[in-house]
Amino acid sequence: MAPSHSSVIEINNLTVDYAHKHALDGLSLSVTRGEIFGFLGPNGAGKSTAIKTILGLIFPVSGSVTLHGLSPDNPESRRTVGFLPEEANYYRFLTVVEILTFYGTICGVAKDAVKRRIPRLLELVGLSEVKNKQVGTFSKGMTQKISLAQALIHEPETLILDEPTSGLDPLSRMELRHILKGLKNEGKTIFFSSHELSEVELLCDSIAILKSGRLIKSGPIQEVLGSGERNLERFFVQTIKGDGL
Repeated sequence: MAPSHSSVIEINNLTVDYAHKHALDGLSLSVTRGEIFGFLGPNGAGKSTAIKTILGLIFPVSGSVTLHGLSPDNPESRRTVGFLPEEANYYRFLTVVEILTFYGTICGVAKDAVKRRIPRLLELVGLSEVKNKQVGTFSKGMTQKISLAQALIHEPETLILDEPTSGLDPLSRMELRHILKGLKNEGKTIFFSSHELSEVELLCDSIAILKSGRLIKSGPIQEVLGSGERNLERFFVQTIKGDGL
């Protein structure tokens, strides 16, 4: 895959092994600046492994990853990305403001900048009224909102979200969808894995479908679906079942 000046994430022939088995097997894909990109696949397909590799948390056997043209182990690349994990485990006794202050500090944001950004982020995710409450009693939806705010505290160009709608009720999913569309309109690139295919269909410009560590479909969502099947969920099931991997 040839590099593109408009690409934010470039993955080229990436192979990652766990216990002598390919978790990723020759994966190549490109995420374009300013798009929302859905990363799909059944459990065990390698989505989380790919995300960890993009973030520089694990290292491939072969192949390469670049984030904004830089290697994931380059500290400068890490400053360009915000990450929302599927499950966040915050200290239950901390308040929302304390959590965001902590993450801003470890991301190298100046104290005065953190203080300026927190109110805006709290308003964005709808947590202004509970900013001084301890997070131990928060619902999954509220915790996800904290995670999104912490992913944005250092004003990254790109967001990587691992199952951001997992466990959310319909109202929380709708609120998150609205926020992500707004962030895209601000010029941010959003890469996220999800099993919620209806959300992917509503949000994404492009998708990739992974099975057994291999890419089986990738591209703009309407091109992937083609002129036949128009429902992403049915297309996904047919593709996974019909593939011989």
